[in-house]
Amino acid sequence: MGRPVALITGATSGLGAEFAQQLGRAQHDLVLVGRDVDRLEVKAVRLRNDFGIDVDVLPADLITDDGVATVAARLADPAVPVSVLVNNAGFSLVKAFEKNTVQDESEHLRILAQTPMELTHAVLPGMLERGNGRIINVSSVSAFIPRGTYGAAKAWGLSFSRFANLRYSPRGVKVTAICPGFVHTEFHERMGADMGGVKPWMWLEADQVVREGLAANAAGKAVSIPSRRYRVLMGLAKLVPDGLAAAAGNRGR
Repeated sequence: MGRPVALITGATSGLGAEFAQQLGRAQHDLVLVGRDVDRLEVKAVRLRNDFGIDVDVLPADLITDDGVATVAARLADPAVPVSVLVNNAGFSLVKAFEKNTVQDESEHLRILAQTPMELTHAVLPGMLERGNGRIINVSSVSAFIPRGTYGAAKAWGLSFSRFANLRYSPRGVKVTAICPGFVHTEFHERMGADMGGVKPWMWLEADQVVREGLAANAAGKAVSIPSRRYRVLMGLAKLVPDGLAAAAGNRGR
């Protein structure tokens, strides 16, 4: 038997890069998906050297039909089955909904909801046939609060993961939504957000988010909220009015 294969979208930076690091250390062969082929190749070389694993790069723009089709075809390939799918690729919009174009919002919804749905649909039949598989959807604590269209799209991933884990875990496929808060990655810098008002205690490190998320998935849990402090905060968010919850997390990931 060869090593299990993990496919990770948005694999060149942030949580995606950390998933690659931790799954590679755990002796998974990897398929790294991203738009920047040069960054993918650099990451792949480092992972091969560090862990002695096979690493393939798969350049694809997951906002486009062609890009999604390319990755879906790899996920559905029975010759080299994928054991772990990490739906991590995504971005957020800085401006308010009414100030964005419909195209901006459509692409935003595509990358955060439609693309993970299509990729999950592609990989799931093979996993069910083998009776084994792991699917991780990177959601957000924003999924629990009224936080613009980012929170709305992430809420889809949270709800879908809860449903899918309930339905498919008895058949060997574990599905988990990982819901971090503020994480030290390139995410907020790329979106051009001013994060100066975020208290230091609210920041998490990527290695903790991924480590706790992978553990929750291995344990068959549908939802992972990394860190005790965010679990407490999300519990409290259910008890306060929407306006207060939104104000507390209006710039969260």
